[in-house]
Amino acid sequence: MPLQQKHLLGLEGVSAEDISLILDTATTFREILDRPIPKVPTLRGLTVVNLFYEASTRTRISFELAEKRLSADSVNFTTSTSSVKKGETLKDTIRNIEAMKIDMVVVRHQAAGVPRFLTQCVDAAIINAGDGMHEHPTQALLDMFTLREKFAKLQGLRVAIIGDISHSRVAGSNIRGLKAMGAEVMLCGPKTLIPRDVEKFGVQVTYDVEDAIAWADVLNVLRIQLERQEAGLFPTLREYHAEFGITQQRLERAKKDITIMHPGPINRGVELDADVADAEYSVILNQVTNGVAVRMAVLYLLSGNEESVS
Repeated sequence: MPLQQKHLLGLEGVSAEDISLILDTATTFREILDRPIPKVPTLRGLTVVNLFYEASTRTRISFELAEKRLSADSVNFTTSTSSVKKGETLKDTIRNIEAMKIDMVVVRHQAAGVPRFLTQCVDAAIINAGDGMHEHPTQALLDMFTLREKFAKLQGLRVAIIGDISHSRVAGSNIRGLKAMGAEVMLCGPKTLIPRDVEKFGVQVTYDVEDAIAWADVLNVLRIQLERQEAGLFPTLREYHAEFGITQQRLERAKKDITIMHPGPINRGVELDADVADAEYSVILNQVTNGVAVRMAVLYLLSGNEESVS
């Protein structure tokens, strides 16, 4: 079955059927990653450009590995060594790249809406790897894949997203994806870091981390994104940790099993204590591994290639 869209710009409006198709396809690719030679010829002959205007470690390497595991040809673009430094516009950059005969573009940009803009400039399939404070769809998909892998379902699962909700594209995509799949979502953080009227998305809101822990099956903990914030949204990082940090003591008081997630990078001792990040109930490294499989699935499904994935 093909996806119902040519591009992956976000999870807003994406159906549960399409999300399930991506997660089911990722299951096959996850098995391939455990082989002695984790590579298939599925996208041989296709060229993917990784167009990253923002710094990235996990997302960029994950996409690069996904492309290599599928035998696609990949080209990496960085602004520091490109004609962007000479004043070239985004439109001219992407049109010149397309003139070199490419098939897909993975784009990360500090401005919301850039992936959608690129769909108006080129015919290649566009995959959003994070645009401003808007969406990060593949992160949400790998989060959902990791949860489904552990709990066997998403329907009815209680997921609390804790931290800097206002500046997080990860939160935006997770809310949309989890709600589409029937999960319950709660947001928790300082009032200054939670958008107004966010309840209209069908989520619950609390400003007490103890309440969130008591309610949730899963905590998806976000970092404080100082690079996107105005000053004065909370007093100090120490005080943030005291009020909202996930500690072993807080989890023990809940007296129940709880799963810890984090999209990375982790600021240890701020939003999450080191012993919690490294605990057996943490699935943070599982998320990283599963990210390659999920991105393989997205690349495959958007490529239009009907060759067997095995």
